[in-house]
Amino acid sequence: MSPRKTFQVELQDRDIALLTGFFESRLMTLAQAAAIHFHGGTEAAKKRIQKLKAAGYLAEGGYLDEYPPLIWTDLEKRARVSELTLKHELAVMDFKAAVYTAVSQSPKLSVAEFATWPLLYEFHASPNEGHTSMVVRPDGYLRIHETESDGSVSEHTFFLEIDRSTEVLDTLVTRSACYRDYYRRGGLAAKQGRPHAEFEQFPFRVLIVVRNAERRNNLCERLLALRPPILSQVWLTTLPEANATPFASIWILPQDYRNAWIHSAIGSIENKAAVYRRNGDRDLHIDEHVPKKPLLARTSALENGV
Repeated sequence: MSPRKTFQVELQDRDIALLTGFFESRLMTLAQAAAIHFHGGTEAAKKRIQKLKAAGYLAEGGYLDEYPPLIWTDLEKRARVSELTLKHELAVMDFKAAVYTAVSQSPKLSVAEFATWPLLYEFHASPNEGHTSMVVRPDGYLRIHETESDGSVSEHTFFLEIDRSTEVLDTLVTRSACYRDYYRRGGLAAKQGRPHAEFEQFPFRVLIVVRNAERRNNLCERLLALRPPILSQVWLTTLPEANATPFASIWILPQDYRNAWIHSAIGSIENKAAVYRRNGDRDLHIDEHVPKKPLLARTSALENGV
């Protein structure tokens, strides 16, 4: 849409980032926009967004070239959002805003990319050898740059899955297995223009954020029950923790869960992993004994993508 002739505004780089962000995510609250694009300045975000709305800007020609071409019917479909989809996408944006807020507090960190349009990073993968390939559409794709003490820059790559408990655990388990297959087949390496055989040079973690500790622990057990199990590529936490302090020591790896749980006197994973259950003693034990990791922690096992 062209800007209205009754009101003109000169677009700044931040405006372009904001407009493309709206296009990609479909929706964004004022608080989320402030955290992601205005360094937390709610009043500044409010005033600038009002100016952009008054000018009639939805997108500026050429700034969306990296996105897939869409026809009007596609745009209409993206504009129609069910209540469940709305809540899910707002949850995704809450986490994105939390990440930007945390990054703004560290001079060593920067967000290189945080895409939240599943179409941009969808891929085909199989959860098990011999199974039919399926389409996986991540909730997010995140790259964080960290400046080391010697001035070099390290990159941390993540795929994001936000779970609001509207799907069965089987869905998350299957998707987790597909991420493993995608890594081992060199899917991300190929997307970066490199040979599939160089997959080890493109490690990534899968961040799964769930509603509560009970669901997190049940999912850990299901991932450990796979053959072979998923031990370290998937990191799990809860929505309250992720939205409050995403870079803090809040993330649980299945292998650390296994070590704490197997050595306890409460129960065993193998006997009960396939059954959804409530176990208050287990959840309390896990929170007290499983070592949680910060988001940017380095683990040697990650390089194996398992």
